[in-house]
Amino acid sequence: MVELCNQKNGAFIYASNFSLGVNLFFDLNEKLAKLMSNFNQYQVEIEEIHHTQKKDAPSGTALSLAQQILPFYPNKKEIVNNPSSNENELSIISIREDPAPGSHFVTYKSLEDTIEITHVAHNRNGFALGAILAAEFIYNKKGIFTMQHVLNI
Repeated sequence: MVELCNQKNGAFIYASNFSLGVNLFFDLNEKLAKLMSNFNQYQVEIEEIHHTQKKDAPSGTALSLAQQILPFYPNKKEIVNNPSSNENELSIISIREDPAPGSHFVTYKSLEDTIEITHVAHNRNGFALGAILAAEFIYNKKGIFTMQHVLNI
């Protein structure tokens, strides 16, 4: 896709999720992962909840969250789609229930406490808003962009 875009002198935006809120959540997730990586007593886990018609599990958004976390946890060698106490695995728990437009939770647990960040979509409007912002951003541009470019984060 990158090669074709360059050959045609075109433009495109890549994002695993175009929701405005999710992309702000991505930025927060990366900052929190960096901070928490200094505290070995906390175990990190991702949970995602979507409607029963969603075909992929884990979701692309959950995988993006995991990919942001992994660089700060070199001992974690694998993403698994089930609860795991193996310190070499980053667990994603995928739940499918209705109605659920999409919820994501990144949790750091220790024996003493829990720190969690959450994004819950209440409807599809945030996804539409992000797509409109992306379309407005890319107008008259050339190159390859992400939602971080669109939102200037």
